[in-house]
Amino acid sequence: MVEKHFGTDGIRGKVGEGFINPEFALKLGWAAGEFLRRKNPDIDNISVVIAKDTRLSGYLFEYAMASGFTAAGVNVYLLGPMPTPAVAYFTRTFDANLGVVISASHNSFEDNGIKFFCSNGLKLSDKDECDLSKIINEDLICADALDIGKITRIEDARGRYIEFCKSAVPALMSFSGVKIVLDCANGATYQIAPNVFRERGAEVIVIHDEPNGININKNCGSCYLKSLQKKVLEEKADLGVAFDGDGDRVMLVDHNGLEVNGDQILFLLAMDRLDRGVLAEGVVGTVMTNMAIENALSDKGISLIRSKVGDRYVMEMLNSKKWNLGGESSGHIISLSQTTTGDGIIAAMQVLAYLIRCNIKLSDALSDAVLFPQKMINISFSGFESLVKSQDFWDKVNNIVNQAESSLNKDGRVLVRASGTEPVIRVMVEAKSIDIVEKYLESLVLSIKKILV
Repeated sequence: MVEKHFGTDGIRGKVGEGFINPEFALKLGWAAGEFLRRKNPDIDNISVVIAKDTRLSGYLFEYAMASGFTAAGVNVYLLGPMPTPAVAYFTRTFDANLGVVISASHNSFEDNGIKFFCSNGLKLSDKDECDLSKIINEDLICADALDIGKITRIEDARGRYIEFCKSAVPALMSFSGVKIVLDCANGATYQIAPNVFRERGAEVIVIHDEPNGININKNCGSCYLKSLQKKVLEEKADLGVAFDGDGDRVMLVDHNGLEVNGDQILFLLAMDRLDRGVLAEGVVGTVMTNMAIENALSDKGISLIRSKVGDRYVMEMLNSKKWNLGGESSGHIISLSQTTTGDGIIAAMQVLAYLIRCNIKLSDALSDAVLFPQKMINISFSGFESLVKSQDFWDKVNNIVNQAESSLNKDGRVLVRASGTEPVIRVMVEAKSIDIVEKYLESLVLSIKKILV
């Protein structure tokens, strides 16, 4: 019996193991098609769009998913290798009923995954995912010969999405005179991002843009910035931009080769909107957003509220507050005035437009947002599942955390949380100096370990 396969970012795992195999992909496509038919009984022409990143197994799952959908009588539009946010865009543009991304994001090529967007370009709700999961357990019944769905490959998808990304900044904005290095992670942005920035006038040097099916994210991209930092310094570029394998995350490097993470990108985009008079009351970060960013935003009169880690939770908070800008430290930035999910290309475009408009270097734009040192330790232990459900355990942990934060005052903060992917407790401290961080982190870990004995 399959109860639930979905996490906050779809289904993901090693190819060939568990559910990540072609048989499951075909069954999932059929189940998703059946789900759409039952949810929309009065619609005859139900359609989905499917895209993938550049990992080798994408071909396998692309056709397996398409076969499943057509067996359920659903029409399929194939986009080929495209960034995840492009699927959200094309789902809305084609008035499709569902968007499918075959990708394991920033993971290595051995992994793959499947995630869905509903017709408005947002992630599926928990209820819809639960309903879909139940259908997977039913027997696959193929549609009659006349009712089988059709498959159409969208040949001009790349050009359409390039134009969409270019529209994220004012039409008369030129990037002429700016030299940038792009790291495409040998992933889904490799045919999109270089053209977007070049067609806006920038001088573009591209690295890691030769995918071979197995080199996606390998020592490159937003999770590994060393080669980008080196290239920026070699080329004396104004900045560097690194995407992850499916293009929904972005990290930057300034002209000195220093890393600029998602928290700092969120700050820059908030400053841009504040400067243009289009910022809502505040922005959404997560429990991991650096305290220095919260302080810097507060100094500008901008509120930051924190969601749980995960773009779904950032989106939920944005919708509840009716705000339009949020993001995570990992570089997943959501700008609801342009799109409905994180888009690395659009976030980078908007940062560059802000720097050009203000005639300022990236490093100077962040002078008020120098990050506090932050350090994390994972505590593993037996009996994880039962203990993290214990209110007594969390009461004791909260007491320890409250004492530490009271001592830190406004010079730092503490976060203790259970991992959603591993049987560990994550203990994080950030403060104005690394000495304070290490002192409090050591004390907290010892205190929490005593509870676990």
